[in-house]
Amino acid sequence: MAKIAVKMLVNAIAIIGLTMWFGEASFMSALIVTLILGALAYVIGDMFILPAAGNTVATLADAALSYVVLWAASEMLGWGLSFFELFVIALVVGIFEFFFHVWLLQSGIPGRKDNAGHARMPMQR
Repeated sequence: MAKIAVKMLVNAIAIIGLTMWFGEASFMSALIVTLILGALAYVIGDMFILPAAGNTVATLADAALSYVVLWAASEMLGWGLSFFELFVIALVVGIFEFFFHVWLLQSGIPGRKDNAGHARMPMQR
């Protein structure tokens, strides 16, 4: 559970800070979007893509998901984020996610029963 908390905290600091700095996001709207994005990214990227396809693919998927979710939120909530600003935020999220995935692969993914199924772990017979 601590790993999920670290992910949510770091993403919250980065995403909330950058969306408020670059655009017209309020703290509460950015927090809600960050929590939704963090939950989606954990389930899709960390629990499914990371064990199946490895760190590079999971990192790209997390960054792309961040870009799409933040673009949609910006459009719906009137944050006024440009495509470049969204790219910068997604890049920051992607850099953090790369190192977060390394940590998960080394010590196990919370919520997965088959932590032996990592992309780089040899199969045991």
